[in-house]
Amino acid sequence: MARRRKSAFRSRSGRGGGAHSGADFLVNDDDLLRPREVAEMLCVSAATVGALARTGVLKPAARTPGGQRRFRRADVLELHRVSDAPEEQDVVRLYAQGWPIRRVAAEFGLGYGRTRRILLKHAALRARRTYGP
Repeated sequence: MARRRKSAFRSRSGRGGGAHSGADFLVNDDDLLRPREVAEMLCVSAATVGALARTGVLKPAARTPGGQRRFRRADVLELHRVSDAPEEQDVVRLYAQGWPIRRVAAEFGLGYGRTRRILLKHAALRARRTYGP
């Protein structure tokens, strides 16, 4: 069985021999995040985070010795603020005008699930239409 090599980049949960426990760890904008953590913040997949890094939309702040990317929390928050602020308002506006969720999602090139999460955050969803007797 292969042994795992210890890295300077450890989990923030306090497990795995990290220097900080979860209770005394302070979060700041210079924290380095793993692609999975960035994906959770942006509500996208880890593969999408990799694509954003390859295209230069989100620049890695560092790389581990194994070549894995790490991103600054401030950069991720800035990307989230810039990319989602007007889009979320427009999604809510079109839905309030009576557009179905699928049509709103198609208009912005979003998935149904992401559009629904945006709407749940900002507005109450309408009851589903029923067809037939």
